Amino acid sequence: MSPLLTAPVEWLYPVSLKGAAAIQKKMAERVIKEDQLDPLNTIAGMDVSNNPYDPAQLIYASVVLLKADNLQIIETENAVQKQRFPYVSGFLGFREAPALVAAFQQLKQKPDLILVDGHGISHPRGLGIASHIGVLLNCPTIGVAKTLLVGKPAAELGLTPGAQVPVLWHGNPIAVLLRTKLRCNPLIISTGHRVSLPTAVKQVQQYLRGYRLPEPTRQAHLAANLLRKTQKA
Repeated sequence: MSPLLTAPVEWLYPVSLKGAAAIQKKMAERVIKEDQLDPLNTIAGMDVSNNPYDPAQLIYASVVLLKADNLQIIETENAVQKQRFPYVSGFLGFREAPALVAAFQQLKQKPDLILVDGHGISHPRGLGIASHIGVLLNCPTIGVAKTLLVGKPAAELGLTPGAQVPVLWHGNPIAVLLRTKLRCNPLIISTGHRVSLPTAVKQVQQYLRGYRLPEPTRQAHLAANLLRKTQKA
């Protein structure tokens, strides 16, 4: 296990689906939903790319580090790994986290905040990929997802960019539905780890540059897709 990680190896590589669910519940208890942020000098975006029909079942992971003030890219690190956990809704953390952690470990400078393409606590067991990564690395994370996993919007979302409504599950707010661009589907913003929900929304809005995705995860998305296409070539 890397010195960056103090978690048991099972938290990355569970032995069964039942075991994975139990691990998620245990890790969810460690998620901090309040702000524990240092001054933000650097931020990072994380995303993976893969071909579900790839017989090799490879995961292409990218982490892009940017300056927090002007979003200039500082470095990009990648990792390619064979998936060791199947594609099962609600368990993507175990499928994607090993490659993302491997890419993260190559960074020369560690980010003060990570935006992860995927859910945070807006998850059936309170541990989407953003929370999974946050607990593993003990780093502030925000979930930036494209589709709802659990919960329903508290009201109809406006069409204007910047419109937002809470996402409720069992009567509790677990995320915010945020319209980031006109005529585009909204994003689901959630606490990952060590970031409150209001701060998560403000941070995502701060890093929008005219696209649907905030710049950190947009750059990670581009890097992961490029990695997959380059490796395939």
